Amino acid sequence: MIYYFAFGFVSFISMLPFRVLYVLSDIVYPIIYHLIGYRKKVVRDNLKWSFPDKTEKERRVIEKKFYRHFCDLIFESLKFARITESEIKKRMMYTGFEPALKHYDEGRCVMLYSSHYGSWEWNSSFSLYLPEDKPIYPIYKKQKNELSDRIIYKIRNRFGTETIEMKNLLRVMIDMRKKGKLGMYGMISDQSPSRTSMHYFTQFLNQRTAVITGTEQLARKFDYPVYYARLKKLKRGYYTTELIPLSIHPKDTPEYEISEKYMRLLEDDILRDPSIWLWTHKRWKYTRKISP
Repeated sequence: MIYYFAFGFVSFISMLPFRVLYVLSDIVYPIIYHLIGYRKKVVRDNLKWSFPDKTEKERRVIEKKFYRHFCDLIFESLKFARITESEIKKRMMYTGFEPALKHYDEGRCVMLYSSHYGSWEWNSSFSLYLPEDKPIYPIYKKQKNELSDRIIYKIRNRFGTETIEMKNLLRVMIDMRKKGKLGMYGMISDQSPSRTSMHYFTQFLNQRTAVITGTEQLARKFDYPVYYARLKKLKRGYYTTELIPLSIHPKDTPEYEISEKYMRLLEDDILRDPSIWLWTHKRWKYTRKISP
């Protein structure tokens, strides 16, 4: 009963036009930023260590822009529950994906790196540009809150997209290869790995940073080509994503080279527009920070 009420509320919000949603976002912004101060200390610490050469005033500008984008992100994610195909194609455009599709002719799936950048939930709409029987498979970690998990799962599985729970990924990939089933595995890999999964470190945003290497390990195991989804925000509510090749034959690529390329491209994106990365995440909670 609670689920149907909650999803009904999400559906109601998602039916509102964008101009109304952005008015609501502007109303929510001072509540989240000034009144609640949601994870403000985490955001400020992350910005301080990431941009030691910027003044406190400059970091505050990024901080406020981030929270405004964060509020937009909430309503854009909810809107995805009911957005039409024509509307999402107008607001989330894709380029450079044609070379990735050619790997299907080789009988190979594609590994696609993405991150918590821009309006990342909208990347599920990429299936609209793919063959119906070869969609994108976003990989996700099950939410602790069952209600939230069911709602998020339902929202993400639109436009032919099929999400796969992380713990089932290897088994599903083996099964799909046996059946000759193809598609793209969407991997968000910018968060902190667990303590037991820290195998590779790099310098990222002025800090010694542990890197999630699972995407690379799977790509090397199956020799699936790897691409990076470079997302750019054009203006409020409009984005574009370009696919950039990282490795066509991962088995022939030196270990951790793919992960390093991913981190460098992600860092470039963040430096270009830092306000639309998810600064509320405790990205460096397990690694020693370098003093600015």
